[in-house]
Amino acid sequence: MTVLAVDVGGTKMAAGLVDEDGVVRRHSRIETVPGEPWPSLVAMLDGLVGDERIDGVGVGCGGPMEWPAGVVSPLNIPGWRGFPLRAELAARWPGVPVRLHNDAITFAAAEHWRGAGRHVDDMVGMVVSTGVGGGLVLGGRIVDGASGNGGHIGHVVVEPDGPLCTCGGRGCLEAVARGPATVAWARAQGSPATDGRALAELAVQGDPVALAAFARTGRAVGTVVASVAALLDVRVVVIGGGLADAGRVLWDPLQEAFAAQARLPYLVGVRVVPSALGGDAGLLGAAALVLAGDRYWTGD
Repeated sequence: MTVLAVDVGGTKMAAGLVDEDGVVRRHSRIETVPGEPWPSLVAMLDGLVGDERIDGVGVGCGGPMEWPAGVVSPLNIPGWRGFPLRAELAARWPGVPVRLHNDAITFAAAEHWRGAGRHVDDMVGMVVSTGVGGGLVLGGRIVDGASGNGGHIGHVVVEPDGPLCTCGGRGCLEAVARGPATVAWARAQGSPATDGRALAELAVQGDPVALAAFARTGRAVGTVVASVAALLDVRVVVIGGGLADAGRVLWDPLQEAFAAQARLPYLVGVRVVPSALGGDAGLLGAAALVLAGDRYWTGD
């Protein structure tokens, strides 16, 4: 069985042919064209699939979206507002299941299916990158929520009087801890860093402002993760995304904050760990919507 897996992001789009064992056999990647991404996406998919028979299409895409209809309006792709992505893909590959979900939820599905949450029934998958998102697996199954946004951890409030968030609220974890917010805070303190990678390099070199920026972000993430773990009684929290790759400068304050807040007896043994799948998580999670759909898909 072969699934065409698609990972749609604001800066890149990736696709792969994934088999039922979770092996990405072929893959391709292009930069996202924010104004009109559909023609370049179709060209990439057609070139990847060729004459091969596929048994389904799975897609992870940034939100917001109408779920399960798969009508998408990703914040970082202005050319797609109310774009019927699921229907367009179904028309191109008729007769096979086409399933589309929020990319943070597909990340959680990937880590539960083949990654750091494997063999655990209750976990949170969390992405800390350009934004902060998440997905829930409870009782061995993805929790969609009423609108398909279950597990959106980025809008848990961590600083009630904190910075304004794009959602309109204040002090959301996303407003504090996403990559651009971490860099912006550091630059306000005088750092020359222009992106998360440069800031991480400065932190590793011992730059005090960069270290303080990552400590602030790490504490915010660890505090929210402890609260969510207590609320949901999960066993594992898996964190991925570009900022999560910063290493100890982020993970040490994160783990310290988590340990300070996760004091209830039933939280003993909860693990907060990095993604085991790295760059393959997006494709594997999209494929899991089809290949392991009994656990990760309820949209039909």
